[in-house]
Amino acid sequence: MSTSAPETCALCERPLGRRIEWHHWVPKSRGGREVAALHPICHRAIHASFGNTDLARSYASVDALRAEGGIAKFLKWIANKPPDFHAPTFRRKR
Repeated sequence: MSTSAPETCALCERPLGRRIEWHHWVPKSRGGREVAALHPICHRAIHASFGNTDLARSYASVDALRAEGGIAKFLKWIANKPPDFHAPTFRRKR
């Protein structure tokens, strides 16, 4: 795992703030090794929307995640927020 963080979040593409979390595109429990730097709120939005099975099967890439309706809506909402913005994240009902 690379520990040098890029300047932007892999999901929303906003500048990263003080806190960075690392997301496994394929969950670690499913053998995933590739990681990306995300804002904590972006990381929580992913895991509030999908379980590990869904992430491994259908959303193992940033493009697949961005195209999903709930994440696309989140990305529009978060677009103009500052890098260290935080808000409660609720599990999405399916």
